Amino acid sequence: MKKIDWGAQFVAQHLSLFACPVCHQPYQHVENHTVSCANGHSLDFNRRGSLYFLPHAVTTEYDSAMLAARRKMLTAGLFQPLVKAINDQLPTGSQTILDVGTGEGTPLAQLDELRQQTDDTLIGFDLSKDGINLATQLTTKAFFCVADLAKLPFTNQQFDAVIELFSPSAYSEFERILKPGGRIVKIVPNRDYLVELRHALYEPAAPQFQYDNQRVVALFKEHYPLMTVTPIHYQFAIGPDKIADMMAMTPLSWGSDDLHRQTLLTRPVTAVTVDVSVLTVRV
Repeated sequence: MKKIDWGAQFVAQHLSLFACPVCHQPYQHVENHTVSCANGHSLDFNRRGSLYFLPHAVTTEYDSAMLAARRKMLTAGLFQPLVKAINDQLPTGSQTILDVGTGEGTPLAQLDELRQQTDDTLIGFDLSKDGINLATQLTTKAFFCVADLAKLPFTNQQFDAVIELFSPSAYSEFERILKPGGRIVKIVPNRDYLVELRHALYEPAAPQFQYDNQRVVALFKEHYPLMTVTPIHYQFAIGPDKIADMMAMTPLSWGSDDLHRQTLLTRPVTAVTVDVSVLTVRV
């Protein structure tokens, strides 16, 4: 089946999940690779079987080169323990899951692999068109689209879980689309996340040299006092064969200078620390 046909079929089968970004009314039908609402607003599926829900093109710093490097690292297993941790927070039965800021889609595809015994409905979205173009190349039953976090193109109380790895949050939107008792599973970096890169790329006086997640965690707790926190800490081997992709996939390298970047490339660290917290709540 062509990707455009698969995408149209997915949306047609799960039409109740999707809302028009113009009038916010539920979509009513899919026909000839076009989805339409009662007010006559329509969107066409692209040849990759995806939908572009934004009113105009958006340029982000997450370009195809960065995201391709990210895919290499994630395929190598960099975030596999994080995907498992997300799965551990989800019920074993079939779920309707939204991946916020899905990027190039690998974590959602890996979650799909872990949950093969369930008949989940999986949707990933991102602001980056380059990311979604890469995501649609994955072998997974997840549907990917370009959308805005602040104006989710989804109907009320339809999702069992919202997951996010290192993404911004829009808690009012999450609460709107989640079913009563639905889950938010949010992964945030801790102090030692990629500390080896921080210390190699920056001088101690630079703001990037250290990281503090207290503001992010405090905001989540302000919204959800009953949240739980699960720490995860491990080392991931990289070495000379992966250091270029490791540097390319993270915004950490953006503020560094050529001297520090070149030094790290020629004298790569042997491993990086993945130090995160999994914040979970039922709303």
